Formats: sequence, structure tokens, C-alpha cells
Amino acid sequence: MHHQPLLVVLRAYDLLELLPCLERLQELGVQHVELAWSSHPRWVAQAIELRQRFAHMRLGAASVVDLAGLKAAAAAGLGYAVSPVLDRGLIEAAMALRLQFVPGVMSPSEVHLARLWGCPIVKLFPAAALGRFYWQRLAAPLAGADGLPFCIAAGGLGPADVEPWLAAGVDAVALGGSLVNPADWEALARLVERLRT
Repeated sequence: MHHQPLLVVLRAYDLLELLPCLERLQELGVQHVELAWSSHPRWVAQAIELRQRFAHMRLGAASVVDLAGLKAAAAAGLGYAVSPVLDRGLIEAAMALRLQFVPGVMSPSEVHLARLWGCPIVKLFPAAALGRFYWQRLAAPLAGADGLPFCIAAGGLGPADVEPWLAAGVDAVALGGSLVNPADWEALARLVERLRT
């Protein structure tokens, strides 16, 4: 993620509906994509199929809030799981499964606990409600010996927000529901090109 500090989150109950989006993201050169976890009975099988079809992308699971979602991500062979919440049980279960887990944090206390519980990466959520300088304001009081964890800002951000948020101190930005019309995709294509340089 240091080479391309960008993730795209895709949502569909039936993951195979995401094929056109994934093909387009692959063409653009997007490397990190999260597939939202759902209770679809074939979610694991479909995630495996997408992982095999898009072997050059780093696919993970999004919106994991329970053990079922975590186990599904591991069973599908996905590289990581991302949650909107901080749950110590999920962190410990992910460690047992040897699955990279990214918990959601919002408050200084949650950032501190995530670090204490061994999370090198956190998801700042909902980022748009907090403002782009929020993470930077936590740096001095929370830095400690090891500094703040790697931060992915997510929630309510679009392609135009990525570079300003990176400049304000977060390490990566996740885009979700903002890719809804052709202008958004054009902005994403320009963004990916700029991030290459």
C-alpha cells in the first residue's frame, strides 16, 4: 500500500455482479480492492473465483463485524479483512487465523487500544465526519515510542479527497460509494495515474 495508498470498496450481495467493476479497476491499475462481506450462501466460493480471476489485485474483505465474516475471508484466501469497529475478539481470532485484520477506530482511546492489541494498521472511520486534519491532531498526544499505526481513512471520501487527505497525514484512503457515475471513474483514473508518479 506504500506504492499505491488507495483502496476501493465494492458492495454487492452477489459478488459476481462486481465483475465489470473489478475489470475496470484492473484496467485502471488499482491494486487494493475490498469485497464487502455478506450472508450470501456462496460468498466464499464467489470470493475465491474473483481472487483467481484477478490474481494481480490484492483482494480483501470489507465490513467484517463478526466471526462468520472473518472465517469467510480466511476460507476464501483473501489477504486481509477490514472492519468498521474495534473488537478485541475479532483481532485475536484474526491472529489465530493468520489473517491481516484492520479494525475501525474513531476516538483517541480506540486508536490507543488498537495499538495495544497489536494492530499495525487501522481504519479511521467515518473519516469525512472527522475532517482531514483529525489524524494529524492525534500524532503528538498519541505518538508514543512507536508512533501512530498506519492509517487508512474511510467513510464518505471521493477521488478528489485522496491527495488532500494523504497530504494531511493519513497513510492511505479507501473509496466506497463515491464511484457512482462516469465523472467519478474519470477522476479515479486520473488519480491512479498521478499516484504512479
